[in-house]
Amino acid sequence: MSVTLPGPTLGVVGGGQLGRMLAEAAAPLGVDVVVMDPTPDCPAASVARDQIVAAFDDPAGLDELAARVDVLTFEIELADPELLAEASAAHDVPVHPDPGTLETIQDKLVQNEALADAGVPVPEFVPVATADGLERVVEEFGGAMLKARRGGYDGRGNVPVAEPADAAAAFDAIGGDAMAERFVDFEREIAVMGLKGADGETRTYPATETLHREEILRESVTPARADDAVVAAAEAVARDVLDLLDGRGVYGIELFETTDGDVLVNEIAPRPHNSGHWTIEGARTSQFENHVRAVLGWPLGPTDPVAPAVTANLLGDVEEAGPATLRGVESVLAAPDADLHWYGKADVRPLRKMGHLTVTGRGEDDADADRDALLSLARELRDGVTFRAA
Repeated sequence: MSVTLPGPTLGVVGGGQLGRMLAEAAAPLGVDVVVMDPTPDCPAASVARDQIVAAFDDPAGLDELAARVDVLTFEIELADPELLAEASAAHDVPVHPDPGTLETIQDKLVQNEALADAGVPVPEFVPVATADGLERVVEEFGGAMLKARRGGYDGRGNVPVAEPADAAAAFDAIGGDAMAERFVDFEREIAVMGLKGADGETRTYPATETLHREEILRESVTPARADDAVVAAAEAVARDVLDLLDGRGVYGIELFETTDGDVLVNEIAPRPHNSGHWTIEGARTSQFENHVRAVLGWPLGPTDPVAPAVTANLLGDVEEAGPATLRGVESVLAAPDADLHWYGKADVRPLRKMGHLTVTGRGEDDADADRDALLSLARELRDGVTFRAA
């Protein structure tokens, strides 16, 4: 295809931090971004060309967005696949990834069934419709992870259930249709950012190790501290996932490395993902730039790493919501190998993702840098900042 600049206008459903970073990556390519988000002055608003203030499932808002752009995409799973397809058809504007892919991924039970049917390895799972049913499953599995079928992402909507006696409270916490997975005895969690471009081209970024606490991603380490065979298996499984899904763009593929050395798919996000934030400084082309390139049908950028990288999320360390003021930032700015990313959210809440920092090694000659040391530095810098008042 022929590419000329200034480029087309990209419409993004969702204007959170992912929309913000998409707009930051699009600007150097000559691509304008218009976002649609229900929050006035959303994080992406200060970077994108314009914001349409509308709910993710607002037909009028989506119709307006489609009328103003050349290509549609989304940065949140709460986008409505049926409305996306209708707006795409009404204005002859392509949407990527495919709305059908989004519909499959929005329901975790349907997602797992599709993966299992395709031979992609997943934990043992069953649908759960009642607390009594969950109690029986937990007894059979010897413990389970209860997942809301819809609406959960980034750890939300997941409740571990260790004992049958905990089933009723867990089911009430989910509050709707659910799926239970057998607890996975895992060595580590791994994520691979996959990429689908024009003409079926697929690429993967190097596997990254993801470190969670309270079901929330805290840090990522790239390359993953795993055996070469496990890394190769993770990237092979990710490519199998890409083959199953329709539509161009970046996909966040979350995986378990079991204690037996097997690799299982945990969840899939049809969008850039927190696990891939390291690519901004640590890869030749960031996940955000490649998502823009992919959905536009442009040539993909290389996914090669340029340095080992560790990211640490900046989460709200407050007990109550309030105006967001991050203190102690000078320590991060003074660190020569650290980069700070602020998401532009006006209010901080407990454990809300407010930004992240990335610490990198010193280039290709430092490929064997001590990732443990990078992780320690990232944690030290992260723990040195706070949203608490003095």
